[in-house]
Amino acid sequence: METSFEVQLKELQKKVGKLEAGTRDQISMVIFSGDMDKILAAMIIALGAAAYDMKVKLFFTFWAISALRDPKKSGKGKTFMEKMFGIMLPKGSNKVKLSKMNMGGMGTAMMKGIMKKHKVASLEEMIATAGEFDVEINICEMSMDLMGFKKEEMIDYPHKNICGVATFLSDAQESKIQLFI
Repeated sequence: METSFEVQLKELQKKVGKLEAGTRDQISMVIFSGDMDKILAAMIIALGAAAYDMKVKLFFTFWAISALRDPKKSGKGKTFMEKMFGIMLPKGSNKVKLSKMNMGGMGTAMMKGIMKKHKVASLEEMIATAGEFDVEINICEMSMDLMGFKKEEMIDYPHKNICGVATFLSDAQESKIQLFI
């Protein structure tokens, strides 16, 4: 005959088993900031997780989307406000600025120089490597619409999707780790 404790333990084990069955060896990140240092941190975590054979899903939204704009591409049929966002926001990962100590661009240039000296991959190189590691980049369609960014002006990337927040929520629900940067 089982004791009350043994019954409770079995019930708890069943619940834990159901929770574990619903998660994957996956990390989901919201990348909200358009600051170089924060996007770098997100990419370093993403590449580290991918190196550990974790599935990585990144959800770029609002200001972070600027890093995914291709400087050689442009969107057609933009309104005046959409054109203004396009002018005011950085166009590509090479143009994003540091969040602290930017100093009119000097801080960003200094950081890039230090990274090069220490043989740390640039943000552009990290994004390319992420593509090789099958890191999925999801771009928030609503944020793109609000800022007037067009699909055709985004970088070419092998695992890129334009989607809504429901995609992120579904991914996050299946993930062992969720981060907001």
